[in-house]
Amino acid sequence: MTLGMMGTDTELRIDFEKMRRYKLTRIQEQLAAYELGAVLCFDPDNVRYATSTGLGEWSRDKFVRWCVVPREGDPYLFEIGSAQEVKRALAPWIPSDHVRPGGGWLRGASSPAVTAAALQGTVGRIKQVLQESHVADMPLGVDVVDLFIVEGLKNAGLQVANGWPVMWDARIIKCKEELAIIEASAALADGCYAYIVDKIRPGITESELVGEIYGWLFKHGCDRVSGVNCVSGPRSNPHPHDFSDRMIRPGDLVFIDIMSSYLGYNTCYYRTFATTKATQKQRDIYKRAYEWLQRSIEAVRPGVTTSDIANVWPTAQELGYTDELSALGLCVGHGIGVSIHEKPVISRLFSGAPTPIQKGMHFALETYYGEGEDGARIEEQVIVTDSGCKVITQWPSDELMVCSAR
Repeated sequence: MTLGMMGTDTELRIDFEKMRRYKLTRIQEQLAAYELGAVLCFDPDNVRYATSTGLGEWSRDKFVRWCVVPREGDPYLFEIGSAQEVKRALAPWIPSDHVRPGGGWLRGASSPAVTAAALQGTVGRIKQVLQESHVADMPLGVDVVDLFIVEGLKNAGLQVANGWPVMWDARIIKCKEELAIIEASAALADGCYAYIVDKIRPGITESELVGEIYGWLFKHGCDRVSGVNCVSGPRSNPHPHDFSDRMIRPGDLVFIDIMSSYLGYNTCYYRTFATTKATQKQRDIYKRAYEWLQRSIEAVRPGVTTSDIANVWPTAQELGYTDELSALGLCVGHGIGVSIHEKPVISRLFSGAPTPIQKGMHFALETYYGEGEDGARIEEQVIVTDSGCKVITQWPSDELMVCSAR
């Protein structure tokens, strides 16, 4: 059920406290399974998942904030500067003494002496919380690192291990509250398509459409837009996975991918349109991509594997490529949550290592077909249910939509 977009005292909508407990429990179960003492997260999506806190996109690649989740107890958040005080006041689910100074080493952008001192302080603060949690003598899982921090952790006598399996496996099954937010996020993208379909006209550029999409999403409550692909006319085959300043012309196919986030949960949602008119060839291209997509949706249910789904799609050779690596990303599925790409990954390239499909997974399925100067791309997001799946992306896709001048 898609709920209202705001909190209210008249309905029980999202139980955020329950969701926070669920996510922390998921991480700590995986720490036990992988025999790690704690996980150290620098990736912003992992930090949000573990602590339910965030900061602007400017901080994404700077190593200025991170968190440590020990096998037991509450997480520790290392926040930059005065943002610590904000988190202590507005994130009371993290004990006040667990919010500590971040700042980091800025990837070595300062002088060697300043970088060395910053690293020493960073590693010392991390080691202190591991000691407080009585796990300093156990392996420490780490997600995103550079060689500065790797060297610093090892020099401090810490056992560094790969922490990504912990986070991927924790995040793969969503709770009811997460799935409700995910549906609301998809609903926002539905609304954006209703808006943007009236903008697809000859004379507008791909980049103008992208700008319109960004503006609409932020005005309507999105907290992040990871990107928008907008591809038209002869740029649509082969698929370039981007946008340009090309001006759209009558008869062009246009496909768009909305990658937005609401309350931290993402969409990845393609639709294809024709501008003013569509030829029979274009309709046939679209129909082929649509039929492949529907075939994969029908294959989704608990108990099958990612390979069972991928194998209903065409081979690389049928798509016009020599091997599956060259065709990667044309017919593909991927988990979506606080990141756009999570477990499970569904692709013929990885069919030799299948992942079982389970209830509570949420992923996208996307297909593509191109001929000559025309290509069509369609994508749906699905939630795995007891007996199949629920498609939560609702903008019509059963036939090629023509955007005619009014």
